[in-house]
Amino acid sequence: MKAARIHQYGGPEVIRIDHVDIPAPGDAEVLIATEATSFNPTELAVRQGIFDIDLPHTLGWDLAGYHDGRPVIGFVDSGAAAEFTVADKDRIVPAPQSIPLRHAAAIPLAGLTAWQVTNEIAKGQKVLINGAGGGIGSFAVQLAKRKGAYVIATASPRSTEAVYRHGADEVIDYTKQVPDTPVDVMIHLVGTPPPWPPPARERVISAAAPVEADVPSEHVVMRYDRDMLAALVEMVDAGLVTVDVTATYPIDAMADVRRKAGTFRGKVILTS
Repeated sequence: MKAARIHQYGGPEVIRIDHVDIPAPGDAEVLIATEATSFNPTELAVRQGIFDIDLPHTLGWDLAGYHDGRPVIGFVDSGAAAEFTVADKDRIVPAPQSIPLRHAAAIPLAGLTAWQVTNEIAKGQKVLINGAGGGIGSFAVQLAKRKGAYVIATASPRSTEAVYRHGADEVIDYTKQVPDTPVDVMIHLVGTPPPWPPPARERVISAAAPVEADVPSEHVVMRYDRDMLAALVEMVDAGLVTVDVTATYPIDAMADVRRKAGTFRGKVILTS
């Protein structure tokens, strides 16, 4: 089978498409015929050697595919960028029926992260979502609005229309304007700290670069939760949450996609 792997740390050029044996599932594991994975900017840290991993390493965390002929999605620690993936049984859930299966690969990491950074948002709160045009941001805007928040979002001009479509009440073009309107909570989804003082009155929540602030600042790392992922699937099928897929590439283009990191809006899918 084909698999996108790294044999050493470095830039996108270290990614290779190898032909390897189909993996064998162990106890409490299942074999998935992979339909797609998705690109997550956080995964760049894997290739750069920030995480302690064994090499060679097969890339890919988000997973959409078929188990025993049934469409499923899930999250794995590695291996989704391949034609077959081994996953723990408790790491997969039935896929949504209302969208293409390959698009459902966009849900696990971005959707769960967005759920967890918006989990304690309350009705009536004013929330600033910094980085609303990205994959996590598209879910975070929708989930915050479903909780009854007033959402101010930062985004580039290319993302403004989509961010409004996801429900934002205001969109600030961060290339021209500093978000300085006082808010109750700021959610930071950008890989570098904000170059301006966080305007939060209560707290700052970051799923990317840690943020220093005059109020409590929390750094959230996505925690896999099967029930939460299943609930997201139900929301997608009920039309309550939209999955914003903006581009699709074959896994053979994995290196090119990573070279373009930072230029995409929404979620990018890689098909097997």
